Amino acid sequence: MRKFGWGLCFLILFTSCENKKSKIDPFAAITHMVDSVTQDTDSIAPQVQEDKTPKPIEADESFDDFIFNYASNDVLQRQRTKFPLPYYNGDTPTKIDEKYWKHDYLFSKQNFYTLLFDNEKDMDLAGDTSLKSVQVEWLFLRTRMVKKYYFEKIKGAWMLQAINLRPIEKGENESFAEFYLKFATDSVFQSKRIANPLRFVTIDPDDEFSILETTLGIEQWYAFRPPMPTDRLSNVNYGQQNKDSSNTKILKINGIENGYSNIFYFRRKEGQWELYKYEDTSI
Repeated sequence: MRKFGWGLCFLILFTSCENKKSKIDPFAAITHMVDSVTQDTDSIAPQVQEDKTPKPIEADESFDDFIFNYASNDVLQRQRTKFPLPYYNGDTPTKIDEKYWKHDYLFSKQNFYTLLFDNEKDMDLAGDTSLKSVQVEWLFLRTRMVKKYYFEKIKGAWMLQAINLRPIEKGENESFAEFYLKFATDSVFQSKRIANPLRFVTIDPDDEFSILETTLGIEQWYAFRPPMPTDRLSNVNYGQQNKDSSNTKILKINGIENGYSNIFYFRRKEGQWELYKYEDTSI
């Protein structure tokens, strides 16, 4: 069973746009529209609805297993996409007919994927088999847009219900997306935004079953640091908040079938983001 923590190249985090700071879920409108679509489906005659309901497969038990199958299998992808598919470019709604659908590989063509959390507790949501709604996201750092895929579990089978593309929300404080892009691409800026010393967690080179916790100086960081994503970050939203107002962020990079695993811990200190902890537990 594949664990959705794929990782390698470190995530290039979120992008931001010109929307005003708000405590309201920026996707509330799209969520409402998706709910409306679901309600419309429920109004269809029971016999017709039953005929079109996909049968659950073993991969549906875990969303992580399902999404890999969905991304790599064209037949399954068409069966598990609700056509005509609601597609929202900002607040402008359109629909995609099945005949115009092009296979979406999501992150399956990469050798890693990234996940974003506000705190360590939320990391436990990955792999939860009781989930009924999950969103897969692309965070385009340079254009500061987010593309969000809405999946719902219907009668035991995961289905893509809608896609939404919109600007990334920007708050009053330093945006994490803007910070991360500069952090990943500018080594001079990076050196100024790393806690000194930097907490470092890795596998003990003398005992692969033990974890070694130590610290790194700036010079040592440049010797150990891994490559980091700079164009876009993927994210699977299992229910974590990922609020712009949060003062902590965790970027997890999981390798896909290669044992790679890196985690970056960031915090906002005196209004500015910094990396204060780094974990490399690659096998």
